[in-house]
Amino acid sequence: MAENSVHGAVDRATSTNAFEYAARAGYATSGVLHLLVGYIVARLALGGGGGASQNADQSGALATVASSTGGAVTLWLAAVGLFGLAAWRLAETVVGSHPNEPGDEDKGAKKQLKRVKSLALAIVYCGLAISAIRFASGSGQSSGQKNAGMSAELMQSVWGKALLIIVGLVVIVIGGYHVYKGASEKFLDDLKTSGGSVVTPLGKVGYIAKGAVFAGAGLLVIIATVTADPAKASGIDAAVKALGEAPFGKFLLLAAALGFAAYGAFCFTMARFARM
Repeated sequence: MAENSVHGAVDRATSTNAFEYAARAGYATSGVLHLLVGYIVARLALGGGGGASQNADQSGALATVASSTGGAVTLWLAAVGLFGLAAWRLAETVVGSHPNEPGDEDKGAKKQLKRVKSLALAIVYCGLAISAIRFASGSGQSSGQKNAGMSAELMQSVWGKALLIIVGLVVIVIGGYHVYKGASEKFLDDLKTSGGSVVTPLGKVGYIAKGAVFAGAGLLVIIATVTADPAKASGIDAAVKALGEAPFGKFLLLAAALGFAAYGAFCFTMARFARM
């Protein structure tokens, strides 16, 4: 009875325009953050002032917004959108994918896997919203510093090292899935409209580039654990900056910047045309 009551309450909530618009605002916010990450990576590639010291990840994007005129207000608005998208993903965890499109398309194990994915995304978006609030209030911290500090503590024990290796492998799998989703154009399944000559290339390039960076970040976590170098386990920022140290690093960074920008632009398509 309690489960049916919760299910019914979530169904009613997701049928309201306000809830859906808040979630769509979250996609738009994610788009802005990815465009800013692309901008930071491009500056890093071109040797722009402050580029090397600025985090090439979403915490760096939030810091960029915070330092701009009206940044605090913008970040509070961004937090509302991100919380809205997190709440929508949490609703999907309860009632299944696309609550506004009832059907039996995700049965059995596939349905449960989608719910786990929705829960993971809810946690990610909620974390981003909290980070936005912290930067708005002046207490924001780069994710690279936090990740490196946490990794250093975990590396003090065998179990901690094992956990880091598992995390690295999971991140590699997530990155691989992004690459697959982009290459196979599976992202089109998330839209209410066909791809076209603009949306499809944006999604393809964006997902593949983001997936490659994710996979690189996961690999660096494993390498950092094996070599006892926590600085390498600082997430996307470390992966991006490792690209810059590779042969033809400038061109690789520019390609990554274009990829993040493409993914950001695709997020705006999701804000308008995502299946909800």
